[in-house]
Amino acid sequence: MKVLLVLAHPEPKSFNGALALVAEETLRQVGHEVEVSDLYAMKWKAVADDADFTGPREDADYLRIDREQTFAHDSGTTAADVVAEQDKVRRADLLLLQYPMWWFGPPAILKGWFDRVFTRGFGYMPGHKYDTGFMRGKIAMISLTTGTSGDTYAPDGIDGALLDVLWPVHNGLLRYTGFEVLTPFITHMPGKIGANDRQSILDQYAHELREVDSRCRLFFHLREDYGPNERLLPGVTARSGFQHSLHPSAV
Repeated sequence: MKVLLVLAHPEPKSFNGALALVAEETLRQVGHEVEVSDLYAMKWKAVADDADFTGPREDADYLRIDREQTFAHDSGTTAADVVAEQDKVRRADLLLLQYPMWWFGPPAILKGWFDRVFTRGFGYMPGHKYDTGFMRGKIAMISLTTGTSGDTYAPDGIDGALLDVLWPVHNGLLRYTGFEVLTPFITHMPGKIGANDRQSILDQYAHELREVDSRCRLFFHLREDYGPNERLLPGVTARSGFQHSLHPSAV
């Protein structure tokens, strides 16, 4: 299997860096091919703007990122750094994201990687989303660190259920573009535990990655569960995170 590991942390000696190194080494040891995009080391440009298009624009007077992304994709004028990352995604069977939870989401540099790499035309188009997304047949997984405890991310925790907090990435980025999404690997408060506990977590991560292709998938409703208005059909019980079944009187 070919793996693209995307690391989004500014400190190489961080626990995120250690998790990324364990992932790279373990996956190679069991025979997978691994490419690494260390976004901070690459000094990745996070902002999608007109510099992402190297040729004539579809509309030189008004910048619509989605339209210009499609036009550049079709005309072969997407910026070289974006194309290089898109080529890595094309080659990958598994996309592995390593990042810390910052303000209930990924660091801006990783969000910017998605903004610029998963362009309209490459990552999605009308008719090519979710079940029919361009990344269909690939799998994706998050390895995440948090600054607070697992209790805060419990279903009744003050920060909210973790899978609900991760819905914008799991569903809005990965599933939206067609990936099958694996259950995440979560490390809570690595900076507040001892060295032995951190090593135990690294060992557990290595153990789980050795069988990564058999890891459980997250559940997402298939297209046939939705009506023409893209809402769950009456009688279909919502099972995905952040979706809720309505009382019949509210439908």
